[in-house]
This record gives sequence, C-alpha cells and structure tokens, in this order.
Amino acid sequence: MSLKDAALKVRENAHAPYSNFKVGAAILSGSGALYVGCNVENVAYPEGTCAEAGAIAAMVASGETELAEVYVVAQSPQPVPPCGGCRQKLAEFGARDVKVTLATTDGAELETTIGQLLPGAFDASHMQDS
Repeated sequence: MSLKDAALKVRENAHAPYSNFKVGAAILSGSGALYVGCNVENVAYPEGTCAEAGAIAAMVASGETELAEVYVVAQSPQPVPPCGGCRQKLAEFGARDVKVTLATTDGAELETTIGQLLPGAFDASHMQDS
C-alpha cells in the first residue's frame, strides 16, 4: 500500500466530532515499514492527538526511531502543514532532507522536507556542554 493510500484510509478513522477536520498521516520508517495515525480529538481541548504524532507513536512503539518519508492528508482547500509541535516531533525522528508530502483529499499535493517545515530546529546538539 502506498503512503498516500494508507493516509487516506486511516483518515477515515479519525475521531473529530468537535472540529469535523479529519487528518490522516502515513510514515515510512528507516526499515521500510509503514505506520499510520489519525487525529483523535477530546472534548477537553487541547488534549487531542495529531495524526502525525499518532503515526510516530506507532513507529516508536514498534521499536523504530527513524523516519524516511511522511505523507499527511486532510480535507481542505489547500495542503495543510503540520502544527508546530508535530514539526518538532518529525525533526526528532527524521533528517532535515526527509520528504514530507502535504495533500488534500481532492488530490492537491505539496512536497517539502522536514528541514523546510522547521528551519532552525531545536535538536540534541543544543543540549551539549561546551
């Protein structure tokens, strides 16, 4: 199954009764395994989970920690970028040049990279002693 097909399929499982804004994400790990996630809202905003975070959590729960590619889809007029928190999560597990495709359910796509989504990312090198 392609990343696009997986993201579209998992998007249908999103729990979005408050915003009605369903998002699906599919990620390819360094080993080539496919992981998916969808947004899960909670009446106690902002206690929900983003689709990207869900897919990353599934990857980590399976024992992997390296992103190779990301695909995110939502029903919107234009491709929707990840929120700031998810950009940082992507940067935690993927190199700056990892391809991220942002898409709409109507088929519009925008290709970018983790580095373009989060320039100047905070990373482990910032925590090193001088």
